[in-house]
Amino acid sequence: MKFQWTLLLGISFALIVAVFAVINVDPVTVNYVFGQAEWPLILVILGSVLMGGIIIGSVGLFRLYVVQRRVKALEKENLLLKEQAEKTHTDQQKETTLKKKHAPDSIGETGE
Repeated sequence: MKFQWTLLLGISFALIVAVFAVINVDPVTVNYVFGQAEWPLILVILGSVLMGGIIIGSVGLFRLYVVQRRVKALEKENLLLKEQAEKTHTDQQKETTLKKKHAPDSIGETGE
């Protein structure tokens, strides 16, 4: 359901940008560091939206990569802790069985 709302909002935003860009077709002067050029405003608007999308997408992918690495590290740590807990549990069971074997079985064996 969340994906559907995201898709619907994305399509709405793209439609609004497209209508806004088509209405503004006048040429504008774009100043660069090394010069200037005249471009149709529609290309400037669509280029700006495209660059914004690329920047947002790359930041999102980077954050996803960092989170996946953290999850992988935590899964390894969790597995290690489970193995340690299982080893401790089996060691305690062995100690308990050894104590039971060495403990006197009846009152007569206590030395009375």
